Amino acid sequence: MHSSWKRGFAFAVLALLLPLHAGMAGAQKFPERPIRVIVPLPPGSASDFLARTVGASLAELYGQQVVVDNRPGAGGLIGSSILSKATGDGYSYAMVAPPHIVGALLQKSPPYHPLRDFTMVTEVASIPNIIAVYPALPARNIRELVALLKSDPSKYNYASLGIGTLAHIAGEIFNQAAGVRTTHVPFKVVPDAFGETISGRVHYLVFTVPTIGAAVRDGRLRPLAVTSAKRNPAFPNIPSIVEEGLPAAQSDGWFGLLGPAGVPRRIAAQLAADVRKTVSQPRIREAFERQGAEAALNSGPEAYEKLMKAEYGRYVKLIADVGLKPQ
Repeated sequence: MHSSWKRGFAFAVLALLLPLHAGMAGAQKFPERPIRVIVPLPPGSASDFLARTVGASLAELYGQQVVVDNRPGAGGLIGSSILSKATGDGYSYAMVAPPHIVGALLQKSPPYHPLRDFTMVTEVASIPNIIAVYPALPARNIRELVALLKSDPSKYNYASLGIGTLAHIAGEIFNQAAGVRTTHVPFKVVPDAFGETISGRVHYLVFTVPTIGAAVRDGRLRPLAVTSAKRNPAFPNIPSIVEEGLPAAQSDGWFGLLGPAGVPRRIAAQLAADVRKTVSQPRIREAFERQGAEAALNSGPEAYEKLMKAEYGRYVKLIADVGLKPQ
């Protein structure tokens, strides 16, 4: 009787533990199929570089494909909008930057809310911009450029990849710090923006280090400053905007992964931890540094959500200060 009671108790405990064990086993299986990472910008952009570099490393770790899906257009609105409508099952993400927020803020009827419609996973890296001019422009440093622009702002213009893109935001931050209002000239693709600037029809631009790096190295564009507090490892000979005496023009761009609303918390936390492991690897950090990117080693869902909320407030203020009107 006593032995029978013990066997019954053991079976009862086992019956209770089996569902828990099965649940834990299920939790450990992620991912069971390929993961999609949407890039809301074209190939060659900073977001594209980061998505492909991190994605390749995660694919090795998971034994599953990480498919980079470029969905450029409307300054990043198209890619973020596609993600906002995806199922929150943990298999769809996007590599986004400030245009994810600014693009929506510049729409009278935005297709998504930059915070509420998404699950924050983790910041991946931060990347400064390079302020560059066409080689014949008579400005060899930031002080001379500001003086030139102030002499007749209506005469000068700057390039971007569209309203609300990182180049547009960084250009407006620079203009605001310099105290000038020049003409914004948006382009759809990087080669067109570079071609018009190299020819002198566009006078300056503020593009991310990975995007503009090759054109600076081969002399097609003349760099004046990086938009960070210190010099960038990829271009140690270019002074920082702080060295140049215009600290208000700092515009380091953050880049991070987010999913649609409803991604299970455990999956977001696991992916964030795996991204941290990935970007902590020396070979990945070196690849980042060659492109001017600094890996985010201490991020995760909570830290990234805090950053995004702060950035949302920052860009609401910037748009009001600059006088940009929703379209």
